[in-house]
Amino acid sequence: MVVNKDGSYTGFIKVHFQLARPISLPPSESLCAAQEEDQQGRHMKRRTSFYLPKDTAKHLHISSQTRVREVIEALLNKFTVVDNPAKFALFERVERHSQVYMRKMPDDEFPLYLRLCAGPSEKVLSLVLKENETGEVNWDAFSSPELCNFLRILKREEEEHVRQIVKRYSLARDTIKQAVARITTPG
Repeated sequence: MVVNKDGSYTGFIKVHFQLARPISLPPSESLCAAQEEDQQGRHMKRRTSFYLPKDTAKHLHISSQTRVREVIEALLNKFTVVDNPAKFALFERVERHSQVYMRKMPDDEFPLYLRLCAGPSEKVLSLVLKENETGEVNWDAFSSPELCNFLRILKREEEEHVRQIVKRYSLARDTIKQAVARITTPG
């Protein structure tokens, strides 16, 4: 930890990654020239997505003025992740009496201050980067290709649902026609 003349200080924090979904990296230089055309004739660059290994952690040198949102952005930049930072949240992890408690940190909190107050033990406090668990979908956090993929999936599901309904009513219509044909009308 280094104290500056203005009263601020700098130091290192360690952030553990607990990501359930894959992260996306930009296309490599060799792939930049090779672009793919989609069905509408637009050029699209391919991205690489992969899961981070379990127990991945990264040390980050920050100042006492660095806020949670800036820490998330710095971590994503270190890994050259192109996903929107709004998809992620920083959590405070605390172990007490063999119980683990997680608290989502607000964007304006100062992680280095928390780390300093907690002391060196990671059982007392550790920082964890996870997917943002807002309960609501933040559609602005997704890229256009991701949103197009969602629409394709929803369209397929809708088409399948319509096929099932049409099939069910077709069977009901055939059953009713057979029942009507068996009825003898007085003559």
